[in-house]
Amino acid sequence: MQAITYSKYGAPDALALTDVPDPRVGPGEVLIRVRSASVNPVDWKVMAGYLDGLMQVDFPAIPGWDVAGVVEAVGLDTPEYTVGDEVMAYARKDWVQHGTFAELVAAPVRTVARRPKGLDWNQAAGLPLAGLTAYQLLTRLSTKEGDTVLIHAAAGGVGLLAVQVAKAIGARVIGTASEGNHDFLRNLGAEPVTYGDGLTERVRELAPNGVDVVLDLVGGVLETTKAVLADGGRHGSITDGTVAEAGGIAAWVRPDAADLQALADLVDAGKLTVPVAEVFALKDAAKAFELSQGGHVRGKIAIEVSR
Repeated sequence: MQAITYSKYGAPDALALTDVPDPRVGPGEVLIRVRSASVNPVDWKVMAGYLDGLMQVDFPAIPGWDVAGVVEAVGLDTPEYTVGDEVMAYARKDWVQHGTFAELVAAPVRTVARRPKGLDWNQAAGLPLAGLTAYQLLTRLSTKEGDTVLIHAAAGGVGLLAVQVAKAIGARVIGTASEGNHDFLRNLGAEPVTYGDGLTERVRELAPNGVDVVLDLVGGVLETTKAVLADGGRHGSITDGTVAEAGGIAAWVRPDAADLQALADLVDAGKLTVPVAEVFALKDAAKAFELSQGGHVRGKIAIEVSR
């Protein structure tokens, strides 16, 4: 099969389209014929060596954890799926080597859910990692109906999904973003505020008694979070480990089929959608990484592998 690989830590130009052996399918796994994968910042951060010591990388490595496609084969003891099923997955394993930027990927069933009918292949590939990050952090913070939730970087890949999940829970959502993204956030149901100097005051104008839940999806905002949090409020971050010292949750997303299915159910209920900003061919994965590194994409970046 063809796949994107890299043989050492480096920049996007280290990526190459190569021929590699088809993956083996073990017990409790499904082999997925990849229709689409998606780029997340963690993909190029792993490739750059930023997570060295935290995650094992075996070279040559195929990047990518998000995937949507069709089940091509099933391993032993895998009654959940049959050949031909349309699925999506946050196909992260315990080490980095056999990722989703490939024509085929073997994924543990604990990472897989059925593709919701409301998403096309590129949208479905963009949901798992970012959607699970948002869903699991909101869940761990015990977000409930009637809460006021502040989301830092609400127009980003995780943020725009967190806004929708929080609204589906029944929360009021305030989201930080540049002014150019304010209408976008309003359309998702959030009340936008501009980030930067004076953010604390702007949030307090909207929520004089403070907010119940804060999601930090960008880092560097702990002081603002503490200043706007109501008594008894909860906060967490996916980028700043120091929040734990301030009573918050430092979160790292994990594969979870039940959580992913819950997101699929929200899609099919008309409460969640996945904006796609750009679509690249598999051979152009390096360009997709470069776009992601720019940090100003509103929506997901998809890698279309087959049609």
